[in-house]
Amino acid sequence: MATQEDFPRDRLGVLTGHNGSVHAVTYSAGLAQYLLTGSSDRTIRLFNPARASTSSALIQTYSAHGYDVLDLSVSADNARFASVGGDRAVLLWDVASGATLRRFRGHAARVNACAFGGEGDGVLVSGSYDGTVRLWDVRAQGGREMMCLGEARDSVSAVRVVGADIVAASVDGRVRTYDVRMGELTVDVIGHPVTSLTPTKRAESLLVSSLDSTLRLLDRASGKLLQAYTTSSDSPHLFQNTSYRVRSALGCDENVVLSGSENGVVAVWDVMDGSRPKYVLRHAEGGLERGAAADEAGRKSAKRSVVSAVAFCPARREWVSAGGDGNVVVWGDAGGA
Repeated sequence: MATQEDFPRDRLGVLTGHNGSVHAVTYSAGLAQYLLTGSSDRTIRLFNPARASTSSALIQTYSAHGYDVLDLSVSADNARFASVGGDRAVLLWDVASGATLRRFRGHAARVNACAFGGEGDGVLVSGSYDGTVRLWDVRAQGGREMMCLGEARDSVSAVRVVGADIVAASVDGRVRTYDVRMGELTVDVIGHPVTSLTPTKRAESLLVSSLDSTLRLLDRASGKLLQAYTTSSDSPHLFQNTSYRVRSALGCDENVVLSGSENGVVAVWDVMDGSRPKYVLRHAEGGLERGAAADEAGRKSAKRSVVSAVAFCPARREWVSAGGDGNVVVWGDAGGA
């Protein structure tokens, strides 16, 4: 089990350039050498996080969306990525050329989430404010819709593909798991609008964020609550999530849970202890606060931009935070891994 001291918390640099809130961040597959970011400025940027805060960090900019870019997903071979946004568009891109390969049409409102799945990442899954989850055949020239899942009673905020299952979170407070092969649906009731989903590596558990300032680790097979992550009643300003979509993640070999917050910080918990964050890191300035100092920092930062996205690097001790200031902070160990 990880201790507090195991978490990489040095501010390594800042990736700049977006002219609006950064809604989505994701590392490339494999060695995770690159980082994709999507913003309200309608652009997607490809960065090299190892060059953070240098003029050579930005590698390429992709532009085709008419409104905010809300989510991104990278194929396993790093040759393609998908993006979705406020313009109802689901786009498939060629990474090297920057060209859009497909534009999938069918959603009736903004598209909040996307994920690759199927053999050879031949399927793209998208979730929308219109309450539907749609499956697209990325190999079909016409952008063919394969399936539409319409059980959600409100906006679909997150989607993940886990083996043959599609997991979808909704503002209606449910997490729905579709076994596509067997045609079966399982519903877990969270009771509050759900904003983020992260399956564990072995897909045995699922980290769920919701708008009651709580993250939950659920057993996928039974739906049993394994652990809840929040803040103690005497320090409510360590972590806040009641109004906006805020992403969470697992890190350090799944020994820690981290999440953005609505008060300008990133909260970090030991996976075995959800009663109070072990760390509270300020996105805008960096630095670390604990105890009463963290409470005061939380109060002062209440009007700051939301830290809406975090991502932990799968290949090294590095992670990023992004939010309303348009910047992406790269965190790690200053002395090396």
